Amino acid sequence: MPVRRHHVLLLAWTVLWFLLVEPSGGFSWHYLRQGEELLFSDRPDGGLALYAHHPELQIGPVSLVVARLFAPFPPHTGELLAEAVMSGLGLAMLVLVGRTAARHYLGTGTNHRRLQQRLLIAGLAFIPMWVEVSVRFAHLDDVLALFFTTLAAHEVSRGRATRVGVYLALAVDAKPWALAFAPLILALPRARWPRTVLWFAGLVAVAWLPFYLGDLDTMAAATFTIPNQPASALRWFGVTDPATPWWDRPAQFALGLALGTLAVWRGRWPAVVLLGADARILLDPSVYTYYSASILLGTLLWDTVGQRRLVPWWSWIALAALYGGTLFLPSDAARGFVRLAFVVLSAGYVLLWPTQRRRGPGQAAGRTDGRRRTEREPAAV
Repeated sequence: MPVRRHHVLLLAWTVLWFLLVEPSGGFSWHYLRQGEELLFSDRPDGGLALYAHHPELQIGPVSLVVARLFAPFPPHTGELLAEAVMSGLGLAMLVLVGRTAARHYLGTGTNHRRLQQRLLIAGLAFIPMWVEVSVRFAHLDDVLALFFTTLAAHEVSRGRATRVGVYLALAVDAKPWALAFAPLILALPRARWPRTVLWFAGLVAVAWLPFYLGDLDTMAAATFTIPNQPASALRWFGVTDPATPWWDRPAQFALGLALGTLAVWRGRWPAVVLLGADARILLDPSVYTYYSASILLGTLLWDTVGQRRLVPWWSWIALAALYGGTLFLPSDAARGFVRLAFVVLSAGYVLLWPTQRRRGPGQAAGRTDGRRRTEREPAAV
């Protein structure tokens, strides 16, 4: 894959943010270290009993397996390497989104130079939030969930059903909240749904069922609660419970799946990730800044794939509202209102605002069902 000028600029921007944030980074890396040590130990509270005894480790088994790769290094070195790798995955995701947009608009006469400019402008907003999740908090589970989701979106544009199912399953196996992105499956041709769902459900079961069968108390992990922070959007719905309400997590999944399904039905599958992340931001009792990385991936996909404007407004609106608001707004109530307002406005826009109709994914050239290609591969973006 050729290296373009905007790739170099985004690399430099990533390195700059990495150097700024790394001295205070790794805030949550100890959870990954603890989890992988327990998973591969023979302790009574480890192995398949991990989640039953440590429900606070809301980390998927795939993430713990990947975290194991950094275990042989000295603690600080392993953490630094992990942060560097996670930062690099953000750059890889930008390239993948560019390739997804190029394929999505294949055969439409799209100016690829303008597409590269759009990716660059959106990427400049994406990187600060990506460094927040990958370096400051070092949440490998969220990083992997979003990386696999990006791979799934890319394969949707290529119409590759099996790979879509595999990557979405790996996202859920890295972090369960990625289930909200499952409506990407519906963006495939209807005939490919059964195969994709089988791969998706099968790989999710392979990763999670051993823990539930190994220790039935693992079910308790699903009821783990966190504090309902004053700046959460939940407060604006009158939810003043001190911790996560019993209905909150199911409501997050249901809302994310419903909005994503509606987006696909409206012919706007690039909005699925943004809407799934919106549901999380709207109903989650916590307000950690790294949550916004999923929003910025959603706006990145929408700004580059879902619409053709040169200026990716939503990526910068998201950065200003969700990151800038956290830093500069004076009160918890104001920050909660901004989160609520962003979700309502962004969801309403991507679902209702008129857009140019586009053919569905898999209908462009480069089909993967054995038929001869009739158009060239998209230029590298």
